[in-house]
Amino acid sequence: MKIVPTLNFDGNCRKAIQMYEKAFRGQITCLITYGEADDPQYNLLIRDNQKNYIYHSELLIGDQRIIMSDHVDMEFQTCYSNFLTIMYDAKEDVQRAYEIMKEESKTIYPMEAMPYSSCRVVFVDRFGIRWGIMTE
Repeated sequence: MKIVPTLNFDGNCRKAIQMYEKAFRGQITCLITYGEADDPQYNLLIRDNQKNYIYHSELLIGDQRIIMSDHVDMEFQTCYSNFLTIMYDAKEDVQRAYEIMKEESKTIYPMEAMPYSSCRVVFVDRFGIRWGIMTE
């Protein structure tokens, strides 16, 4: 059994997964639009401009998988109580990932050393996803 984090977006999943792929040196292993999926359950719900929204995508970060998609079946709401933490060995990796993701983000805890980490930053990115990036 595995726990696989799943992130939902409001029409900007493609931009988000591309940014995460770059920031975390990940690999997009699956990217399917609603138009490509042709899922009868959703075909009646989607508008023409949503056919290029992401139905299902997967990003590998190291050996961890994250699933992502765009919401079309309910009103999108941002949730700040849950977030993902990315752990690196080196401070430089934390700085590099944050540098890619910090534009239009909202910092919750600035990048600094903590008793449990030589470098930690917590923020909400431009897509409304809360992240913690830190060293072990």
